[in-house]
Amino acid sequence: MTDASPTADTPPLQVMATLPALQLIETLRARHGPVLFHQSGGCCDGSSPMCYPVDDFIVGDRDVRLGEIGGAAFYISSSQFEYWKHTQLIIDVVPGRGGMFSLENGEGVRFLVRSRLFTDAEYAALEGAGRV
Repeated sequence: MTDASPTADTPPLQVMATLPALQLIETLRARHGPVLFHQSGGCCDGSSPMCYPVDDFIVGDRDVRLGEIGGAAFYISSSQFEYWKHTQLIIDVVPGRGGMFSLENGEGVRFLVRSRLFTDAEYAALEGAGRV
């Protein structure tokens, strides 16, 4: 994982990934081409980050781009962003079944969101950069 400590010029990352998540992203990209992530926070599979081929998902006008993990853009619905804007999302992989429409389905593992609260200084850096 990348150090998320802000500097005067650089706010912390809003989303990052563990090494197992980065490895799975690379596997999925090799099989399916360019991928992206979306975090909606809805029912059913919506509470897990979903991985899609870039051409198979239409990003909504109100979706917020948090950043990239493993070269894949990561979006979150605006309503979910309001709940989680004070936290850094850490995308990990755990044993289990992936979301029904997410590319990791059938791999024996699934993506999982872990999180931590930003410090006051980190949040202020995000505000200063217009990210929250």
